[in-house]
Amino acid sequence: MWEFWRRHKRKIYLTAGILGSGYLLYKLYDVHQRRLSDLERKLASERENDELIKTQMQALFANIQRIADTTTLPYSMHCLSSRVAEELDLSHLTERLRRAKGQPNTLTNSEKLELWDRLKILSFTRTVLSLWAMTMVNLYVRVQVNILGRHLYIDTARALGSSILLEEVDLINDQQKFLATADFLANCGMPDLISNMQAAASEVLKGNQLKDVFNASVLRETIVEILDVFMGMGGPHHWLCYLMPEDDRFNKLVPSSDRDGRDIPDVTKFDQLMEEAYAVVSSAEFANIVDVSLKTLVDALMEDIKAQVGGGNLLSGLPLAKLLPQVAHISPLLLEEPSKNRFIQIIQNLGEIEQFFTLLYANPSAS
Repeated sequence: MWEFWRRHKRKIYLTAGILGSGYLLYKLYDVHQRRLSDLERKLASERENDELIKTQMQALFANIQRIADTTTLPYSMHCLSSRVAEELDLSHLTERLRRAKGQPNTLTNSEKLELWDRLKILSFTRTVLSLWAMTMVNLYVRVQVNILGRHLYIDTARALGSSILLEEVDLINDQQKFLATADFLANCGMPDLISNMQAAASEVLKGNQLKDVFNASVLRETIVEILDVFMGMGGPHHWLCYLMPEDDRFNKLVPSSDRDGRDIPDVTKFDQLMEEAYAVVSSAEFANIVDVSLKTLVDALMEDIKAQVGGGNLLSGLPLAKLLPQVAHISPLLLEEPSKNRFIQIIQNLGEIEQFFTLLYANPSAS
C-alpha cells in the first residue's frame, strides 16, 4: 500500500483535485441557477403586478372619464347655457326695437340709438363670453379628470394585494366635491365674468357705428380683440376667480401642527386636489393651451357665422346692425351639450391639448 501510494500519490491528488473542483463548480452552478430561477420568478411577479396596476389604472381612469363625460361636463354646460340665456337675455331689447319700428312715436331717436348700442354690446358680450366659458370649463374638467386619474393610479398601486376589489373602488366624497367645482363658473363666477366681459366689449366696440361695414376679417379681429382685452384685465390670472372657488385656490399643504405646537387642521384630499388644480391652471403651459384653443375656436366660430349669413355676404361685408342677430344667435351653439357640441370636439382633438394632458397625467411630482 505504501509502495502504491508512493508511486501514485500525485495521480490521486490530481484526481481528487479534479473531482473536488468539479463538485465545487457544480454547486456554484446550482446556486447560480437557483438565483436565476428566483430572479425570473420575481421579475414575472413584478410583471404581473405591473399589468394588474395598468389594468386597474385604465379601468379607474375610464370610470372617472365616464363620470366627467356623462355627468360633470354635460351638467356644467347645461348650467352655463341656462345662466347665459338668463343673464344675457336680449329679447327685451329686440322686442322694444321691434315695437318702435311699428309705432314710430314710442321711442325718440336717442332712445333708439341707446337701445341699439346696448344690443351691440350685449350681442358680442354674449357670444364671446360663451366661447370663453365653454373653453375654460371644458379644459378645467379635463384637468380634474387627469389629476384624479393620477391619484387613483397611485392609490391603486399602494393598495395592490389588499382585499379591495376593483369593482368596489368608487369616488369618495372629497373627489366628488372636487369634480363638482366644475359648476363654480355657472353658479358663482358668472356675475363678475359678465361684468368684465361686457366692459371689454364696450371698450373694443365704442368706436363702431351700426352702419359700419363688417366683413369676415373685421369681425374676427373684433372678437379676438375683445378676448385679448378681457384676458389682459387685472393680474395675469385674474380670470381664475371666475373658474375656481377663491377660498380653496390659495390653500397651502402644511403639516398638522406648526412650530409653536398649535394644532392646524389636517389638509383634506379635497384641499390637495384643489391645490394641484390651481397649480395647473395658473401655469404658463395651461395659458398656452388656452390661447391655442381660443384662437382655433374663433376660426371655427367664423365658419359657422359665414354659413349663417352666406360666405359671399360676409366676404363683401354687412352693416353691423344686420350682423348683430347672427352674432347673438351663435351663442347657444357654443353651449350645446358635449355630445352635439362640435366646438368641444375641436378642442379635444387638438394635438397641443392631447400632449398637455398626457404629460399632466404622467407627471408624478404633483401628487
